[in-house]
Amino acid sequence: MRLPAVATVLLLSSAGCVKEISSDERLDRETEFLQARGTPDAAALGKVHCDDTGDALNQARNVNRPETDRVMSYIELYSSLLKRKATFDEAMTRNPDLNYTEGSQKLVAARDNCIQQAADVKVEFETYVRELVSVPTVQEIKGGNTVTVARLDFNTLRQAIDTLNPEDKEQLLARVLTTEKQVAPAGGDDEPAPRKRGK
Repeated sequence: MRLPAVATVLLLSSAGCVKEISSDERLDRETEFLQARGTPDAAALGKVHCDDTGDALNQARNVNRPETDRVMSYIELYSSLLKRKATFDEAMTRNPDLNYTEGSQKLVAARDNCIQQAADVKVEFETYVRELVSVPTVQEIKGGNTVTVARLDFNTLRQAIDTLNPEDKEQLLARVLTTEKQVAPAGGDDEPAPRKRGK
C-alpha cells in the first residue's frame, strides 16, 4: 500500500514542477546549459580571429618543401579556419545578442574575415589537390634507371580530399587508389634527382 502512495506523491510533485516553470525560467536554464557547454561570450569571442594565417599559408605555398608537408600545411590551416568560423557561427546562433552588444561590429567583422579567409584558402588548397590528383607521379633517376614514383604520400592526399569534402570526393579518391596501385611510394623528405612529371 505504501508504494502506490509514494508514486502518487511523486507524480503530483513532478506535475506541479512542470506547471511552475515559466518560459523565462526555461530560457534561463537553457542558457545556463549552453554556457556550461562552453559557448564563448563576447569577451572570449573577441580573442578569436583569422588574421594570423600569413606564415602558415607561406609554408603551404613553399615549392621547396616536400609536397606531403605542403599538403599537411594546407590541411592544418584550412581545418583551423573552419574551426574558428564555426566558433563564431555557433556562438552567434546561440546568443544572437552578440550581434548587437557593444563592440559587436568587431565581432561581426572578425567572423566575416574568417569566412573570407576560409573561402580563399579552400580555393587555393583545392586547386593544388586537384593538380596532385591529375598529376600524382614524377619520374626519377634511380640506379641509372628512370622510375615513376608518387609525388607525395597517398594517405595524406586522401586526408586532404576528405578535409575539402568536394562533391566529386569519391571519384577523386578512386583515382588516387588507382594510381597508388601503379607506382612506387613517395621518396620521403630527401630532394629527388632532376625529374619530369609523369602523365
